[in-house]
Amino acid sequence: MNSELVWTPSPEYIERSNVWRFMRRYNISDYAELVRRSIEDIEWFWDAVVKELQIEFFEPYQKVLDISQGIPWAKWFVGGKINIAYNCVDRHAQARPQKLALIWEGEDGSVRRISYRELAEGTNRLAKALTDLGVVKGDRVGIFMPMIPEAVMALMACAKLGAICVPIFSGFGAQAVATRLNDCEAKVLITAEGFSRKGARIEMGKIAREAAASCPTVQEVLTPDFVWTVRLAAEGGKTNGPGEAWTDSEDPFMIIYTSGTTGRPKGAVHVHGGFLVKIAQEVAHQVDLHDDDILYWVTDMGWIMGPWEIVGGLALGGTVFLYEGAPDYPQIDRLWAMVERHRISILGVSPTLIRALMKFGPEPLRRHDLSSLRILGSTGEPWNPAPWLWCFEHVGQRRCPIINLSGGTEVGACFLSPLPIMPLKPCTLGGPALGMAVDVFDSEGRSLRGGVGELVCTKPWPGMTRGLWKDPDRYIQTYWSRWENVWVHGDWASVDEDGFWYLHGRSDDTIKIAGKRLGPAEIESILVGHPAVAEAAAIGVPHELKGEVIWCYAVLKPGYEPSEALRGELRERVREALGRSFVPEAIKFVRELPKTRNAKILRRAIRAVAVGQEPGDLSNLENPQALEEIARAV
Repeated sequence: MNSELVWTPSPEYIERSNVWRFMRRYNISDYAELVRRSIEDIEWFWDAVVKELQIEFFEPYQKVLDISQGIPWAKWFVGGKINIAYNCVDRHAQARPQKLALIWEGEDGSVRRISYRELAEGTNRLAKALTDLGVVKGDRVGIFMPMIPEAVMALMACAKLGAICVPIFSGFGAQAVATRLNDCEAKVLITAEGFSRKGARIEMGKIAREAAASCPTVQEVLTPDFVWTVRLAAEGGKTNGPGEAWTDSEDPFMIIYTSGTTGRPKGAVHVHGGFLVKIAQEVAHQVDLHDDDILYWVTDMGWIMGPWEIVGGLALGGTVFLYEGAPDYPQIDRLWAMVERHRISILGVSPTLIRALMKFGPEPLRRHDLSSLRILGSTGEPWNPAPWLWCFEHVGQRRCPIINLSGGTEVGACFLSPLPIMPLKPCTLGGPALGMAVDVFDSEGRSLRGGVGELVCTKPWPGMTRGLWKDPDRYIQTYWSRWENVWVHGDWASVDEDGFWYLHGRSDDTIKIAGKRLGPAEIESILVGHPAVAEAAAIGVPHELKGEVIWCYAVLKPGYEPSEALRGELRERVREALGRSFVPEAIKFVRELPKTRNAKILRRAIRAVAVGQEPGDLSNLENPQALEEIARAV
């Protein structure tokens, strides 16, 4: 990594920041002291955040943190009554009804501007519709929608009722949607009839109804056309909805799915109190949202950064920008044109997106006035130096820090992130996010500096998942089983001699496509569903543009032979089930897959051979000759 500092904040930049205001209030002199105090006394820090950001509880909490059931099952803001929808919508609609909450642009260029009053009205209308359908506190409601204002209203309507929202990636196929709806036993699915992506009509409503048909618990599929026109007319334009449920701090707000390495997706459970406090703190301190800022993160509601920007941006009374189309359509400068047109000041991107856009050079950016940009954010995967520097120099014009943050769906937030008051090196994640007791461990569980090790967290935090839906044992096994009371995240990390932190990819089998995580078993099960396929293994291999792409290795049943036609059929099966984003880049046929003695496919070794790396320890490999098959496969 480049060891040179490339950005240093000016005194004016520091003094304007939200985090500097927090530091002054508590007589904290510098970044190092801030991080130290926030980690050493996490109860003090998170209580101070609630007060600083004026997060409102209907009833105050009696205790900040309770670990009586063990650190993996920590409870935060114990006894407090709170509601995310009230903090994100209603209190602002009451105090500043005309303040702009959302700006939306469609791929066709149409624009909508939604005030907090209008956002509250739409939320109330949908909450009333859900109530009429029998949705009550604790019911699960799927949200399968593009990034439109109604998706925000759906999220907040569920929160208002105390129902549990289940956001689902808008690019999934029917099978992937159904898997998630069935796992959470959703009662209602909210969707849109369709949207435009690169000029093509995506028939989302059709996909949603196909998914719901195989979900016995889903009683209704709602679309905005029904809720926002038919019902409104029937009620004579009335928009008063039910009042907010006084949810407990630990009541679930959301189940958001992420894929692991062992089969069905994992439903990470997030709650009203901890998720709200942690996300609001990050948007305030990491990307430094102010009242006059416009925040846009290029994401989807089904990935954690969708709820992150919505909950964090609205909790602070900010303005959030939404776009439902492709960022390079109909022209390659679409993203930069939107920054100029809407005066976006905080822009969040993935390294994959920058790699895709930088191949066109800086000329498309020069056509636009990007002077509104103040903060650049990034997440999803590790950076390479060249794209990071290109983004810093051409997008931010060397004026804007790149707040490169990393956490995860289960983390509910960030483990690592710079703050805008600190200098930066290329690709760095700065250091521990505030209040996060992260470390890098070697294989023996000792703190490691000067080498690459496991990223871990040794204390609880408010945004942590409250377990995996209906699967507490899997939660403990996945994150807490290696070392006692230590969360092992599955990322390789290092800290350089100057204290700057970096990530080096996943330490487990999870595949990341353009920042979206997918478990190999989910792809493999689709391939094995084909009558010709006996076994399959899916791996992620490095790709210059996308970060990773999917390669699959398939063992055929007797009587079947490899062919291009079969390859095409398998690719199509994946596209239909999971969506176009997850179609394998390569499908290769082999006679056997490398396995351990207990018949577990050794994906780590497959990936190492596929990309020309040393496979490491193979002592538990039952059939080493299978690796030769992998090396020869075409």
